[in-house]
This record gives sequence, structure tokens and C-alpha cells, in this order.
Amino acid sequence: MIVDCHTHIDFEKEEPDIEGYLSASQMADVCLLLGCPQGDHVNTNEKLSEFVRLHAKKTVGFAVIDPTQGKVNDKYVAELKEELGLHGVVLYCAVCGFHPTHSQAMKFYALAQEVGLPVFFHNGDLDFSNNGSLSYAQPYLLDEVARRFPELKIIIGSMGIPFVEQTIAMLARHKNVLANLTIRPRSVWQTYNIVISVHEQGIMDKLLFGSGYPAATAQACIETLLGFNT
Repeated sequence: MIVDCHTHIDFEKEEPDIEGYLSASQMADVCLLLGCPQGDHVNTNEKLSEFVRLHAKKTVGFAVIDPTQGKVNDKYVAELKEELGLHGVVLYCAVCGFHPTHSQAMKFYALAQEVGLPVFFHNGDLDFSNNGSLSYAQPYLLDEVARRFPELKIIIGSMGIPFVEQTIAMLARHKNVLANLTIRPRSVWQTYNIVISVHEQGIMDKLLFGSGYPAATAQACIETLLGFNT
């Protein structure tokens, strides 16, 4: 089974490219669909919920939240899973401008651990044209989170680029930490070196394949991954 662990649809657009998404995801059996940080997160999560219910066999939705905004409590976190049918959460600490160990974020992690929601940290691989805080994107900042909440499943998105070595250290150190290897068809050498470094550490089983759609398609990423030696 091929699982694409990193895809997006921008539901804040007037006409989200639903057909393009479904067409591009044909190569994968299941896709993790991550909420985008733009716009009102509550509205985005509702639209995300509607989409994954229509495509339940194909998609698994990850709600987008900012735990520092005061809307996140035990009732809200439970509703994400029980009422909206979303099975994970994605945080954009760098883009939204909060430290991963912010006091409100730590309270959220406790709730997520309790209800069994994995947390995807979409912190690295920043668009350098935006105003995101690169200092909050560093994977080592999640060390305290992983230690404090050992049952919380943590996914570091896009290998934490540009802080790849920190990500590899986190994978080797913590049983509950995984990383999403978002393949970059235009950056084969970079991706190749990441895979070699992870292989040398003996932690290949902690990598999750991802396309980063709409940045790339699953097919193009699979072809890139299998064509390294060429």
C-alpha cells in the first residue's frame, strides 16, 4: 500500500482544485490531507471534514489549529475526532509564530495524547518569502515535547528542512517521533543525501513518504525515489 503522508488542498480559495487533487492522488492508495494555515482554521477544518467524508477510502484528514489562540480545549479536541472525523492535527509553529513549547501548546499536546491524535509539525521547508519565524522551525525544539508526552505520535514534516540533522537526531532519540520525507523531484541530490544519512543511522523505518502536493505529485515523487541511482 502506498500512503502519501503530505498533501494539501487550499479550501480558502474561491474554487479549490478538487479535480486536480483527485487526479494527482491516483498513484497513492491513501493520502493524509493536511489543513492549510491561511484563513479561519475552524472554517478550514469544517471544509476539510466535508471533503474527507466524501472520500473516506482515499483520504485521512489532519485538522489545522493554533493552540495559542484560546479556542483549543478538551471539548474542541474531542470534537475534531468524534464529530468532524479528523484523525490528526497539523501545527504551523513557524508560520503562525509560536514556540513549539508555548504553555498553551503543551496543554494541547496533553489533550492530543489523551484522545490519540498524532501531531504533524509543518515547521520546516518554509517559503522564504513569507514572514514565518525560522527559529521556531528547528526540530530540536520538539525534544521537550517528545520527552514530556512519550505516547504522543509526532511527525516532523519535510524532514525539518533546512534542519535535517536535527530531525535525524530526533528520530534516533525518540520512539514516538517519525519524519515525513517529502520527495523533491527538482532536488534529487538533496533528497538522496537525506536518505543515505537516515540509512546510515539505521532508522529508515521512521520515514513516511510524502509528495507535498500541490508542490509535486505522488507519481513524480515515486519515480524520483526509485530513480536515484540513475
